[in-house]
Amino acid sequence: MSETGPVPRRESPWGLPEGEKREPKAHRCNDRAEELCSQACFEGNPFKTVPGPFKLFWKCMRSNSREEPTEPYTYLQIDPSQREVKLE
Repeated sequence: MSETGPVPRRESPWGLPEGEKREPKAHRCNDRAEELCSQACFEGNPFKTVPGPFKLFWKCMRSNSREEPTEPYTYLQIDPSQREVKLE
C-alpha cells in the first residue's frame, strides 16, 4: 500500500537543479491504482474483477482533492473514510 510520505528520488545523471529541495509525493489515488493493477487484474476473470475497482479509480482521479470516493476497497484492507491524505 502506498505511503503518504515523500517518495525517494532516483539518482539522475543530470543531478538536481541548485536550490531544488522538493521531494515527489505519492498521489492521492495510489491505493485505488494499486488495487486495480496488482489485485483486480489478477483475481480470476478480469472481465468480472476489473470493472468495479476501475470505476472507483477513475472516480478518484476525476475528483477534486479531499473529495475522493469513500466506497470501500474491493481487495485491499483499507478503510477509505479513515485514510488521511496530507497534501502540502
